[in-house]
Amino acid sequence: MEGTHPVNKKLAAALSGGAVLVLALTGCTSGTADDKNDALNTWAKQVCDAVQPQAKKIEAANAAIQKETSDNSAPAQVQKTDAQAFQDMADAYKAIGQAVNSAGAPEVDKGRKKQQDAVKELNGLSASYTSLKQQVDKLDTKDQAKFADGLKDIATRLDKLSRTGSDALKNLEEGDVGRAMAQQPSCKSASATPSTSASSPATSG
Repeated sequence: MEGTHPVNKKLAAALSGGAVLVLALTGCTSGTADDKNDALNTWAKQVCDAVQPQAKKIEAANAAIQKETSDNSAPAQVQKTDAQAFQDMADAYKAIGQAVNSAGAPEVDKGRKKQQDAVKELNGLSASYTSLKQQVDKLDTKDQAKFADGLKDIATRLDKLSRTGSDALKNLEEGDVGRAMAQQPSCKSASATPSTSASSPATSG
């Protein structure tokens, strides 16, 4: 199993970077919300309540791939776990996109554009993870060398994906929106979910 073990470790490292993206939407912002802005607080609550279970799903997918790096798993098992993890992440980002879309535009400057940009970005992430899942499904688990090479390609794509900026999400949750989200219990619990990576971005918001 020597061939796939270090490669899947690289995959897990890249995935840890990708998990940062969802934290842009989990109220990882300090500050006090304006209690008078009920509409914004209501918007933040709706989004945060929808994001929380999806953030947990992404963490679980991350943990599943991490576990495959510590176990000496057969290629078929690695393929099955990674494919399911990518599918779960695709579903989670799509659900977050739907939640932001359903919530409507926050009542802030350029709120409509910020909302639409964030939804587009989340749907793009979902499509990227769906594509990765399809790529994993096509790997040849009977040929150790080919499988390792295939995983290496996926790890490279995943690493690139994790470095792709989540600018639209950051723009959406800056300023008053971020402060309103930071006050929501569901966003606080989502951002407090311990990461399986060595240094969790959730604790530095």
